[in-house]
Amino acid sequence: MTEMVYGAVPVRDGEPVLPKWWRTVDKWTMTCILILFGIGMLLGLAASPPLAARNGFEAFHYVQRQAFFGGLALVAMLITSMMTPTVVRRLAVLGFVAAFVAMALLPFFGTDFGKGAVRWYSLGFASLQPSEFLKPGFVVVAAWMMAASQDINGPPGRMWSFGMTLVIVAMLAMQPDFGQAALVLFGWGVMWFVAGAPMLLLLAMAAGVVLVGTVAYNNSEHFARRIDGFLSPDVDPTTQLGYATNAIREGGFFGVGVGEGQVKWSLPDAHTDFIIAVAAEEYGLILVLVIIALYCGVVIRSFLRLMHERDPFIRLAGCGLAVMFGMQAMINIAVAVRLLPAKGMTLPFVSYGGSSLIAGGIAVGMLLAFTRTRPQGEIGDILRAGRAR
Repeated sequence: MTEMVYGAVPVRDGEPVLPKWWRTVDKWTMTCILILFGIGMLLGLAASPPLAARNGFEAFHYVQRQAFFGGLALVAMLITSMMTPTVVRRLAVLGFVAAFVAMALLPFFGTDFGKGAVRWYSLGFASLQPSEFLKPGFVVVAAWMMAASQDINGPPGRMWSFGMTLVIVAMLAMQPDFGQAALVLFGWGVMWFVAGAPMLLLLAMAAGVVLVGTVAYNNSEHFARRIDGFLSPDVDPTTQLGYATNAIREGGFFGVGVGEGQVKWSLPDAHTDFIIAVAAEEYGLILVLVIIALYCGVVIRSFLRLMHERDPFIRLAGCGLAVMFGMQAMINIAVAVRLLPAKGMTLPFVSYGGSSLIAGGIAVGMLLAFTRTRPQGEIGDILRAGRAR
């Protein structure tokens, strides 16, 4: 609050890295992330033993793996949050190129693990989903292009970012992974809006999305099956959506009790895509509202801090990372309560998944790096000084 009233916290010459980082980082966002990870571990203890039993593993096999990958994610988050925006941008460009190449090679070396979509590389001891690592790098690269276009005689960065987005969305749709494609397109659209894109152009893009969705519905059996299942007035109780809907209904306000839920025995993705159904059944609406509040807290805190940032690149990159983080959580929860068609998207820091956890840690680390307080004049001060001249 002090820096909001009196300006950004000044940098002390010769100050060690860790004290400087602790003084300037957004501790509220870090706290929300740690609580979300703790909730994920708690829900993993409830949701994963049935799957472990079906696959012949020890009861807490998946919990131990989630703790391992989650630990790596938190370490990646802390290390990334200590970097300067310039270093984050350079590493993001390298990471984006590597993830883009890995995603382009998926049709030749990837696997679908029997799920009908080639999204992963099988590493034997684990799997790797390149699209999860592509998203944070994409946001930073797109923000860099858009910010560069605002310079005098700058490059046409907005159009470059638009072309890059179309290529990535097409690659994701071919897997098929329409959920991630929609998330990338939405995140880019929000950044473009913040960068000053005309509303008419954004409306034209929305119309284009509807057109492409219609074409996909008529030509993709996978896409059409998801849409038809969503629009059907009746929910098949033997499908994942049917099990999830019933679990949420049974949970009520306070849940059926710890360990008493039944949906984890029926849902094959209870520990990943439908983890919120386990939370709703065993702990009730109360825990679901807490989870939603934590995600909202991360996004709102980030926006509040970015409002005082004068560097257009940092504003755009931070906004894109915060929006994609919050939107992914919203999509996951909306699918579980049947407000959106099934997407196959994890709940950040709560769902099980090595790629999702580590990539999420990197993304939030970037967000924390961009929202750290820095010695600068605030936007309002600069505008007032300009009017005074």
